[in-house]
Amino acid sequence: MIIENSKTYNVNEVENLFFRPSFCGKSAEELGIRILYNMPMPTKIPVFYHHNSILREFSSGWQGDAAGELQETEIAMTKLKAENAYSAETYFSSVYELLTNSAEINLGDLTGTDLEKAETELFRRAICDSIYATMWFGDESGDISDFSGFNGFLRKIVNIREVDNSEAPVSVLNEVVEFSIKELMQEVWVQATPHLRALSTDGQLAYFVSSDIYDAYQFYLDEKGLANITGEGNGRPMLYYHGIPVVELPASQYGLHRAHSFCILTDRRNLVLALNTADSPEKEIKMWYNPDEMENRQRVVFLAGTAVVDPELVSAYIFDNGVVLL
Repeated sequence: MIIENSKTYNVNEVENLFFRPSFCGKSAEELGIRILYNMPMPTKIPVFYHHNSILREFSSGWQGDAAGELQETEIAMTKLKAENAYSAETYFSSVYELLTNSAEINLGDLTGTDLEKAETELFRRAICDSIYATMWFGDESGDISDFSGFNGFLRKIVNIREVDNSEAPVSVLNEVVEFSIKELMQEVWVQATPHLRALSTDGQLAYFVSSDIYDAYQFYLDEKGLANITGEGNGRPMLYYHGIPVVELPASQYGLHRAHSFCILTDRRNLVLALNTADSPEKEIKMWYNPDEMENRQRVVFLAGTAVVDPELVSAYIFDNGVVLL
């Protein structure tokens, strides 16, 4: 059986079927970051700082001053194209697997709607996985990973020290070093700015760590018999350090070239992914069968970019050549 019927999704269908289910609402919360969707271009993030109190003893007339300062961070948006090509046999096998996992589908009486839903889900998963990998590990230079569509959070945090020369507490270590896992978690907390530590009361702080650091911390807790495991996250126990969740980022899964070990403390709202499907001339997704090559093809065009809003709200150790965890 060959899936030959071509399908084109317009801008509203692209938004509602492919992007919003994965990057809005509960799905966005599960990604653990802040997501801006179809914001006006150029995409800017307003940040208000109140350095002084705006309260005044009452008297007639205007007494306001510049207590509130507005700063804007602009997200560099990159135009991206995602394409997939499968042989007809491989494509139908992949779609058929999705169909067999649904109890609501009668495999003896497949309709075009059933196939279309499965095709859509297959491509949606591929898009979301690529966006997730790029938003964390993307590097336009190709130094960190092969995901070069746009610079991800890790690249931008490395740049805080290597390019921007910021005084933010970000340590990028080029030599192999030794750390006990307890010392590492503690040091990342201790070196954080007072402003970042104060945000712990908002419940939005998180440690984002590579798999080796996550595993080492889990073994440490197991050995100590400490009750820091509550619930599950992505099928694994959810770990905490002083009440702050520790989130594993499977860097090795995406073939990182460098900085494959890292421990990053920040506020989730400080990491922003912006997606835009409305401001590109190609406001559609296409899926079609190419009879000459005997393969099914999929294509989507959209805009995406990331931003670390305030570098001072990041505390991190990033190890270019790995770390020996004691």
